Amino acid sequence: MSAVERWATRLAEWAIPPEILARAPESPWEPTREVFVRRVDRQLGEPATPTHQAVSGAVLDVGAGAGAASLPCAAKLTRITAVDTDSALLAAFAERAKALSLPYETVEGRWPDVHEQVGEFDVAVCANVLYNVPDLPPFLTALARHARRVVVELTERHPMARMNPLWRHFHGIERPDGPTAADAVEAVRELGFEPEVVCWEKDAAPMPFDELVAVTRRRLCLGVERTAEVAAVLEREPLEKRRLRTLVWSPDRTV
Repeated sequence: MSAVERWATRLAEWAIPPEILARAPESPWEPTREVFVRRVDRQLGEPATPTHQAVSGAVLDVGAGAGAASLPCAAKLTRITAVDTDSALLAAFAERAKALSLPYETVEGRWPDVHEQVGEFDVAVCANVLYNVPDLPPFLTALARHARRVVVELTERHPMARMNPLWRHFHGIERPDGPTAADAVEAVRELGFEPEVVCWEKDAAPMPFDELVAVTRRRLCLGVERTAEVAAVLEREPLEKRRLRTLVWSPDRTV
């Protein structure tokens, strides 16, 4: 099995078992927009991350959310185009770009379906999106087609892996442990690109505890009657640092 095929196969293993999903009183995939908005507002006032250090000039931000991967770089940017499927997050992005006096454009849609709506850029940045992309070749190839440098950020492990003990506790099932950032690097190389990889970490983003409980309960497909139980379990969970990888490559520099 190729690295690209292995990536897709391991992502598919994260599907929620149908019998559990059928009993869910709410969608476990309800967007948590407040998290993305808080993230960009927090990072606007924090030191630059390795991802931010690699972003400058004319920038394409794919899966932009409210702009956490790009707007903190405003002083180094000449213009920015944000692509996302969520119109509310794009509106939050636009509000902040205006406040920063940054020339911007927003494109609502899924990458790479909308790639023909954007032009050429110095940098294409894509942060914390790859774990939602089972079909890597067209996604990454389209990024490379539109920029002289590609910057991809992702966590060391799948972001849902931290909930594996909770799935075991509440449902008695084992969840996957892959793919990982190392698998992403292998797939990128298999596609012919040679990324520089920077490993770094930061403190976990703070979230109001009531909100954390509600989000976790929904993702576990549990009803509101289990709120107190979910809260009791989360109170015992340590707040771990986020371990991340930033991949940077030039499309004209191949393996």
